[in-house]
Amino acid sequence: MAASDTIEAEGHLIDSGLLSAIFDKIIEHKASYEILTFDIGRTNDDASRIEMRINASDQAILDEILQELTTFGAHPVRERNVLVRPADKDRCVPDDFYSTTNHRTHVRLGGAWVEVGHQRMDAVIVVGGTQASCRKLRDVKAGDSIVCGHDGIRVTPEFRERDRLGFAFMSNDVSSERRVEGSVARIAEMMRHVKKGGGRIAVVAGPVVVHTGGVEHFSELIRLGFVDTVLAGNALAVHDIEFALSGTSLGIDLIAGAAVEQGHRNHMAAINTINRAGGIRQAVESGVLTSGVMYECVTHGVEFILAGSIRDDGPLPETEMNLIEAQERYAAALSNNVQLVLMLSSMLHSIGVGNMLPSWVRVVCVDINPAVVTKLSDRGSQQTVGVVTDVGLFLHRLAERLRN
Repeated sequence: MAASDTIEAEGHLIDSGLLSAIFDKIIEHKASYEILTFDIGRTNDDASRIEMRINASDQAILDEILQELTTFGAHPVRERNVLVRPADKDRCVPDDFYSTTNHRTHVRLGGAWVEVGHQRMDAVIVVGGTQASCRKLRDVKAGDSIVCGHDGIRVTPEFRERDRLGFAFMSNDVSSERRVEGSVARIAEMMRHVKKGGGRIAVVAGPVVVHTGGVEHFSELIRLGFVDTVLAGNALAVHDIEFALSGTSLGIDLIAGAAVEQGHRNHMAAINTINRAGGIRQAVESGVLTSGVMYECVTHGVEFILAGSIRDDGPLPETEMNLIEAQERYAAALSNNVQLVLMLSSMLHSIGVGNMLPSWVRVVCVDINPAVVTKLSDRGSQQTVGVVTDVGLFLHRLAERLRN
């Protein structure tokens, strides 16, 4: 039997492409729509608002459309309380559970709209009393009240601003055919704005930062106060310390650009030195480690979290080899008023961090490979700005800009 419902959406619908996405999704399900009202914003600050009726061949298809349109900020005009069902066992939820996006979300509880806490993608929403929050599936306990279906849920996508703070370049377009200097200037201004407003900046970094000669420039960013948290793997710390102790990275002399005799053992020697000192912090305090990214982090009180993997040598004493614990520590650091994340040539860690971020946290991803930025966007981190260049060159230009 045919079914219909009336939905509405509000925001910069045309600029953001959301209106086209809504239309496409309806047509994809072989349904039809009738626009009832459409008020177009006339200035940069004015939002657009649309109300339309959707007609589908049956209720099941209509329900599927309504659920998928929630992602684009569209919701039924009629207001219903959210549907809640209990989890029947630990780590299991009802089959019709609502899977979260990284956009700001509200649920209707007892006739009032409540903002969902700890917003992140790929989670479920757990309701407790008059509050609701995102929770990873692994943390669900039997009896938890889980949000299901699509009723009583409102999602507010982040709209691309036209010229706020001069950051009109903020889009996820990726191209290597652009001058790096222009992007660096805007990113530097963004970093200044975040720090001036009391926000924090996190940096996700891979060992390529060391291999491309970016250690000194990264260290300068820390000394200048533009880095509050470093999220990385064991490799960044190992090769940073290798470079500090022997001048090589993966056995390559970074000044001469050539392999050194027996250089392949230098990173193992670095791990051995830190183990003997008792850890990175102890190595700094005892004068064993006197330069590099890890040294600057310890010296300037910058939090660093090293998440381990199956391929790690050592690992260093500070490297967290418990995957779940590492994820929890990353998430805790990011929830501490982080407003901007710089991702520097670390695909896996960047994608992992992207999954933890709400869409209103700005992300800058720097990589020589455009596919890394594309993968971030494809997995939902659409607030990502891509800079396709050598990360060492980028850090050089960025430190120079912030210094001046």
